[in-house]
Amino acid sequence: MITLSALNEVNRIRHAFFTREGGVSQGIYASLNCGPGSNDDAAAVAENRARAMAMLDLAPQALVTVHQSHTPDVVVVDGPWSEAGRPVADAMVTVTPGLALGILTADCAPVLLADRRGTVVAAAHAGWKGAVGGVLENTLDKMVALGARKNNLVAAIGPCIGQRSYEVGPDFPAPFLAEEPQNRDFFAPAARDGHFLFDLPGYISRKLSRLGVIDVTRVPADTCRDEARFFSYRRATLRGEPDYGRQLSIIMLDR
Repeated sequence: MITLSALNEVNRIRHAFFTREGGVSQGIYASLNCGPGSNDDAAAVAENRARAMAMLDLAPQALVTVHQSHTPDVVVVDGPWSEAGRPVADAMVTVTPGLALGILTADCAPVLLADRRGTVVAAAHAGWKGAVGGVLENTLDKMVALGARKNNLVAAIGPCIGQRSYEVGPDFPAPFLAEEPQNRDFFAPAARDGHFLFDLPGYISRKLSRLGVIDVTRVPADTCRDEARFFSYRRATLRGEPDYGRQLSIIMLDR
């Protein structure tokens, strides 16, 4: 697993960006596939999630995840729910100790946030739709409503697809440029005429800064290119594979 010093320095916080290593799944899901939405064996996914929690000395029941659907929706979590009862949302916020907020990704960016006082934490799933659609703004608003201050937050952007792997079509930049003309900085010409290479983590980092988060850091990784450590939706799609595994990223307040 990967941790970042910016969050390690916050008292009462535990966090981790897990890689694909250390689990029991086989084949295209090898090995730490934590995504119940995949077609992997359900028992293997459950064991992988339990192993991930054990790496942080936590019980499997501490993990809370949502049904991610590339929305701007955020839920406040004050207790665990069953896997079958998880709400549709793409970010979670809590002030309740002992709940491990978990985000699943396979190219999209997991974004973990904590108030420096160790009183409010959040986890967001930021693919391009959610990132431009408001999931980060809504997450920060929920955190502030629960007592956090934006200028006192630490944000960590986990492993996600890198710019040189993220080719997009001619129409893709439009919503980003409509939001802010300077977002053109995150698009470089691709080899194919009229196509671009999009810098997702760069866009998220600048957006968080513009929203008032001073301390933003990120994991220097490209999930699409680093097959040994990460699952990747795009890599699986380019290969014509039928499915793909998911990485787990978590943050929690200690009891």
